[in-house]
Parts: sequence; C-alpha cells; structure tokens
Amino acid sequence: MKIYKTLQGFVIEHTGQYYISRHTDWDLFINREDLFFELQREIQLLPAASEYKSLIDNGLLAPIQSQEVWAAGVTYLRSRNARMEESKNAGGDNFYDRVYDAERPEIFFKATPNRVVGSGQAVRIRRDSKWNVPEPELTLFINSKGQISGYTVGNDMSSRDIEGENPLYLPQAKTYDKSAAIGPCIAIFDEPISPESTISIEILRYEIPLFSDSIEINRMKRKLVDLAEFLFRESSFPNGCFLMTGTGLVPNDNFTLEVGDEIRITIDGIGTLVNTVEMK
Repeated sequence: MKIYKTLQGFVIEHTGQYYISRHTDWDLFINREDLFFELQREIQLLPAASEYKSLIDNGLLAPIQSQEVWAAGVTYLRSRNARMEESKNAGGDNFYDRVYDAERPEIFFKATPNRVVGSGQAVRIRRDSKWNVPEPELTLFINSKGQISGYTVGNDMSSRDIEGENPLYLPQAKTYDKSAAIGPCIAIFDEPISPESTISIEILRYEIPLFSDSIEINRMKRKLVDLAEFLFRESSFPNGCFLMTGTGLVPNDNFTLEVGDEIRITIDGIGTLVNTVEMK
C-alpha cells in the first residue's frame, strides 16, 4: 500500500486501485499505530476511482508536514571508505572507521520540513562547495511511538569537500535549504521491508547517464529497528519523524553535481524519487 500527499488530497494506492482519504491533516493521517491496518479499514469505506491517479501525476508534494528529518551515517562499508578518504587530510578519517564498528551509530539532524522537497522538485548544491553528491537512502517513517510505520526514498544531499575539511563541519555539509528530498510516497507494508530490496541511482546530465549503481539494503551493517531505537532514546517526536538510513552508493571522487543534473533514485516496492539540481 502507498500513500501520496497531493495538492488536492491524500491518495491511497492499493492493489492497483486509487482512493482519496477523508483525512485533511497529514500529521494525523500518517501518525497512527498499525498504519497498514488502519488504511485497510479506511479504504473499505471509500470509493475507488482511476482518475485519482492524475492527482499524483499533477500536483505531487513531499510526504511531510511537520516531521523532522534525521539521518544515519556510515552504515554501509562503501560509505565508511568514502568518508575516511575525504577526511584523511584533516586527520578525521579514523573517526568514521571507529563509528562503523561501534555499537552507537552516527545519527544527525538533517532537515526541518521547510528544507525538504518532493519528487519532481529541485534539490540544491551550495555555492561555497565544489564537491557535491546525492546520497540515495532508504528512509523510514517512524511514528510517535517509535514504530517503523512506512518507507520512502530519500536523497541526502552532501557537500563532501566541506565535510572532508573538518568533521565538525558536518552540519554545514548536510543541512541547508533544499538539502533533502523524500518521496514519491510512503509505502506501508504488513511486514518489514524485504532485506533483498534494491536501491538504485542514476544521474543524468543533458539526458546522458553519468553514473548509475545499485545495492541491496541487506548490505547495511545496522538493523533498521536499532537505528530507530537509538534515535528515540532521548528524543520525542509528537508527529513522528523520518530517518534516512545511510548510503552504500557513492560516485567516484572525481564526480560532482552540476546545475541541471537529474537524479533518479529507485527502491523496490516504493518507487522513484526524481530531482533536478539547482543553485540559489
């Protein structure tokens, strides 16, 4: 089952049928316990109509209202290696090696809702950075009780030269206007997402593919429930929150995004998040 936030309402997709929810508050709509079964009960009372799909095609919004977006780092071996390489000149490379093997994960604040864009919208690269990359990530929606309720596709935009200059610059490398994208929907399953699910990325410049790669989420070292538990240990989220779970797909060190590039990130069972790149 998938839910979409659109300009004209909340669309529920299930077994090829489309429904419009009677809910008008996104926070209340998604932050319910046992969301899959709540949605199942809801659509039994709603008429299905194929034309509701056009609302998704013409007015899709990021599936967020007042939720914060957080992120976990160094959860894949490829990410650990990339972070160690970019920060070795600053003497910070061993920090990433240590956190990869530590019990406590790296979890950091990523974005407020106003800094998040949806599929079909533009993400940004910083003017004061020369090395910018997208980071494709399975993103969890966790309700206010700390339960993983759904999954979406995330793009954790990152300025690698700023982060590599000094690990203390991580907030500047990660958090700025339009630095995060999620969408196109939240997928809700009646069981945890399959660990064999694949994350894929393709970056195009003038419609020419420059980089593509894929990885299964079972290559992630940490368990999704453990990441959620650490995030909720001493923090509360009245309307739930989103947690990006790290990337295992990193372009070569000689690659950087340019204005006009198109980023396409796909996760099995969820969908494709599409963003273009702009600079303020």
